[in-house]
Amino acid sequence: MRYHNITKDDMLNGDGLRVVLWVAGCNHCCKSCQNPVTWDPNGGLPFTEAEINEIFAELDKDYVSGITFSGGDPLHPANITGITDLARKIRQKYPNKTIWLYTGSLWEEIQNEEVIHYLDVCVDGEFLVERRDPSLKWKGSDNQRVINVPETLRQGKIVLHAE
Repeated sequence: MRYHNITKDDMLNGDGLRVVLWVAGCNHCCKSCQNPVTWDPNGGLPFTEAEINEIFAELDKDYVSGITFSGGDPLHPANITGITDLARKIRQKYPNKTIWLYTGSLWEEIQNEEVIHYLDVCVDGEFLVERRDPSLKWKGSDNQRVINVPETLRQGKIVLHAE
């Protein structure tokens, strides 16, 4: 897995103050994407133990609400194994921190992936510039869904995250 950036003290990519991991690799290539530099799975830098330790140092802070996986696409074939492993470690080490994930894939396509069981929120769907709405919270276009993952898994139907 490769990554482009680790953002600290982020308030735009999920609820509360967060650390954000921006991974490399995306097959969706949405028109007017805010991060086209992240599309190449061979771009960015190798994600190593040093980056895991950097993320854990942020998550050790009481005031940090959790982590958000973005990119690129965390569920790109080059990323899904690494993201699943990292999400599992975070869930075990920080059970009270929230884990958000942004993907261009639809819930219906990813709901059986192991990583889903470690998430609190999944923002699904490709960004569609023709449906862009800057007033939306936590998403760029109105076709995207901000999904409450634990409740969706419990109920067996999509439950949206309350704003």
